Amino acid sequence: MFQLGKTIVSEEIIENDFVCNLTACKGTCCVDGEAGAPLVDKETEILVDIYRDVKPFLRPEGIAEIEKQGAFIRGEDGEWETPLVNGSECAYAIFTEKGTAKCGIEKAYEEGATKFKKPVSCHLYPVRVREYSELTAVNYHRWEICDPACSLGSELQVPIYKFVKDGLIRKFGEKWYAELEEIAKEHTKK
Repeated sequence: MFQLGKTIVSEEIIENDFVCNLTACKGTCCVDGEAGAPLVDKETEILVDIYRDVKPFLRPEGIAEIEKQGAFIRGEDGEWETPLVNGSECAYAIFTEKGTAKCGIEKAYEEGATKFKKPVSCHLYPVRVREYSELTAVNYHRWEICDPACSLGSELQVPIYKFVKDGLIRKFGEKWYAELEEIAKEHTKK
């Protein structure tokens, strides 16, 4: 672990490789798990505000759950998250003809229906961020369903922090990311 500004960052995001391999995993991270995608406070308001714009891109099952549970819920851990359909896939998940899960919010964004791309936790995955009173922890969330992504990342030689560059910049800013790159260069020289 190393400190970068007000963050504590795991070296694992520098030392491990990762590139999503949707052909292999079919977007299982949007389907499996014990909870919806983690949300920060401001994202709860955004999800309410954009729901009408995103709704045409969602599946009927997702719409039904959002209209029943709300655009977001408080999870068992007390934190905000997206609702689930039947305790499984994210209510905002959509599926391709080949059965690959993708984000309905991101589809709406790509089609110009909203300016919100997707929850930052999804943009950052497999990096997980945890806010504490004084610092923010930045860690790698290792999950066996992502083994194909680790293999592809290794084959392409893309470290996690580079794979989630846009998400890290969105969360922490350009300056923070530039400092992370410098630390990574020094770290890989060792």
